[in-house]
Amino acid sequence: MHPMLKPALRRAWRGRGTVQFGVTPAHAVKVGPMDIATGCFLGLLDGTRGMPLLREEARALDLTEHQVDTLVVRLLDAGLIDDVRAGGPEADALRNRAEVMERHRPDLASLSVVHPEPGGGMRRLAARRSMRVQVRGAGRVGAAIAAVLSGSGVGHVEVLDGGCAEPCDVSPGGLPPSAAGERRDTAARQLVRRSAPGPAPRAAQSSGGPASGEPGLSLIVVAPRESLSAYVPDPGTAEPWIASGTPHLYAGVIEATGFVGPLVLPGGTACAGCLDLHRRDRDPQWPRMLAQWQSGRRTAVQACDLGLATAVAGLAAAHALAFLDGELPACTGARWEAALPLLDWRSEQIRAHLDCSCGAGGHTEGVRTSGAGTAHDTMAG
Repeated sequence: MHPMLKPALRRAWRGRGTVQFGVTPAHAVKVGPMDIATGCFLGLLDGTRGMPLLREEARALDLTEHQVDTLVVRLLDAGLIDDVRAGGPEADALRNRAEVMERHRPDLASLSVVHPEPGGGMRRLAARRSMRVQVRGAGRVGAAIAAVLSGSGVGHVEVLDGGCAEPCDVSPGGLPPSAAGERRDTAARQLVRRSAPGPAPRAAQSSGGPASGEPGLSLIVVAPRESLSAYVPDPGTAEPWIASGTPHLYAGVIEATGFVGPLVLPGGTACAGCLDLHRRDRDPQWPRMLAQWQSGRRTAVQACDLGLATAVAGLAAAHALAFLDGELPACTGARWEAALPLLDWRSEQIRAHLDCSCGAGGHTEGVRTSGAGTAHDTMAG
């Protein structure tokens, strides 16, 4: 092991004998008691030394091997130590791609803070390269989501949409002005390729020689330009995803209202069918109005403010990445909404409907608990 204090967490002395790592309450940790010699030893934890060399150099600070080992273990338990060589063979392969890692330095720093175990950030960053995400929609929201996912290291991002891109599809984080008039799917593929930090991993080769195909879908993000179909998703469209167990996330902007969620875990959280049944339970006139909205003349231009669309795309992409990294983000079984002009984000938990055929009724995969609070303490030994 080559221990390194996580560089993303700023370090400051709170006073004599106590050091705080981190600024924000979500990830800050106080360490004490801490004397001058131990404080100097912290400077040696930069990832360039293994434990034998650390023990040897600590003697000059009058620290025993036991004190060194105890301190490192305590720092490990507090989530403050990373191991620059951990993560497995996939992580090693990624480390060897210097140009890619330069792009990913901020992402890796963030992952190292969120996932406390040594090598946890690098392991997840490497795992993203083998994942495949499908984004349905190449408008202001969908194209930006695809670009963020690709830029964040997801190795296979495909975008589905029809027709040709229009000037109103253009956004700073999505399709460029030059894409106007091009096929949307073609322009989106080019955007994904430009956003990626390096070439996508090659598809596995079968025994017969040709590629055996792309990996299975890790996630589908439904962000169509006509956001009514994501805000009020059709249960029939989602049936194949439910049957195959494919997680899917809805996001978009409709009538100057942005929304992210729900993230559907088939058989575990509320699905499009559950949404539809709950709306029918609350409002008997809902089916009548929905039929009119779906069959009526669509307006030529969607009310999709650029700032709101960018915020929705960023939030949806961040939730998607958290899920791909093994967490249950706050949109799991819930929908977040914010409307202009106040942009007050609010969430609504969506329960699985007992009458829905998805089978999620009574399950608790979408139930989350909050652990955020103030900086916690750990003893240095």
